[in-house]
Amino acid sequence: MKRTIRCALLLPALAAATPALGAGPAQSEVHAMELALFFTLMQLAIIVLAARAGGVIAQRFGQATAVGEIITGILLGPSLFGLLAPDLFQWVFRSTSPLPLTIMSQVGLLLLMFQIGLEFDFGHLTEKRHRRAVMWVSAAGLVAPFALGAAFGWFAPAELLGPGSAGQPAERLSFTLFIATAFSITALPILGRILIEFRMTRHPLGVIAISSAAINDVIGWLLLAFVTALSTAAFAPLPFVLRILGVLAFGAVSWWIVRPAFERFVQSQLASRAAGDPGLPATLMGVVIAAIFAAGMTTYQLGIFAIFGGFMMGVLLHRQTEFVKVWNERVGSFVNVFFLPIFFTFTGLRTDIGSLSGGSMWGWCLLLIALATLGKFGACWLAARAAGMDGVQGRIIGVLMNTRALMELIIINVGYDLGILGREVFTMLVLMAIFSTVITSPLLRRWLPQVGDLSAAREPLAPGAAMGRTR
Repeated sequence: MKRTIRCALLLPALAAATPALGAGPAQSEVHAMELALFFTLMQLAIIVLAARAGGVIAQRFGQATAVGEIITGILLGPSLFGLLAPDLFQWVFRSTSPLPLTIMSQVGLLLLMFQIGLEFDFGHLTEKRHRRAVMWVSAAGLVAPFALGAAFGWFAPAELLGPGSAGQPAERLSFTLFIATAFSITALPILGRILIEFRMTRHPLGVIAISSAAINDVIGWLLLAFVTALSTAAFAPLPFVLRILGVLAFGAVSWWIVRPAFERFVQSQLASRAAGDPGLPATLMGVVIAAIFAAGMTTYQLGIFAIFGGFMMGVLLHRQTEFVKVWNERVGSFVNVFFLPIFFTFTGLRTDIGSLSGGSMWGWCLLLIALATLGKFGACWLAARAAGMDGVQGRIIGVLMNTRALMELIIINVGYDLGILGREVFTMLVLMAIFSTVITSPLLRRWLPQVGDLSAAREPLAPGAAMGRTR
């Protein structure tokens, strides 16, 4: 019976893949493209519907929508779908190249980062105490987890190392540096979505957290570029220094040269709309999307990945409140519903919880999660207290900075592709990313009522008192 079902499932694919008798090369290419389109559309339909259901379920349990989407992506992989229905899983997700889904997921991340950049008011950082908090939190949130991750990577058993590449096994140093970098990252896009859902985008706590996370992640991407270059034996000091200088130059040019011209263009386009037209002019949409892509191409060439270009473009326009409102109404929901779940599913296809067999592997997994949480949550809480925040505010900053989800998944996918991370430690890091994100919403719901009205922008962090007040 099982073989009959398998044949019934595979026959349509085989029929579509086999060109008609006497077909020429051009006709064969058409058949191949149609086959790839068929499977890509089927995968997209399954991913979008499953992610929507997962997001709704997560919200009913008091979680952020992104948590449900991440878990849904893993359930669609070999951890559940592939375990319960291996033949159907192979037919749905392995019958064609993953390249279309991979590209669409990266485009979606780029647009999401643009939206997150639009949402944040960095005017809070003009206050000295807030800049000081960002410096303390970003430094602690980078150094402490990196050190703990390096310790884990150095003492972890050899079977956790990846297979390497070109017939050469992964080196312990490369493995250690990759784990340390993964520990250091905060999930900027998911953190942004959580802050939006909790109405913290214009509250000082939210701005401090997103600013610290942005600094962490820029340095994290530079570390990732360094580790990747070192792992492929292509590291040279001069190009690395030039890359850092290039990132700084990109930020300066974007803020002081591109931003004024970009803002004037957006204002003129919105002013030219017909009376009563609430939408975005087609020219404005086209230029903005092209600018996002161009910025992504620039940051990719600078070695910090394309998504930061999208974030920078959003930051440049965050003061254009009318544009932000219309963009979120007309474009934002489509990005969240369609593009983002694709990346979660792509990662889920690589995650196999069944690979953690035996008590020893689960013990290493629990240790990894504990060290990662201690490094981010604990260090950022201490740094926030040192910067003058009270206990509740410090805990909120700590749990926000401990949110890793999306960016963590990006880094570990790079390590997995390079053969540095084995399947077991890849799965451990995915579980760590999920845990760190799952605990965020419940803890925020418990602590946020103690800091006052979040809907009011630029309220003092501790009502009626300085940030040093202790609760």
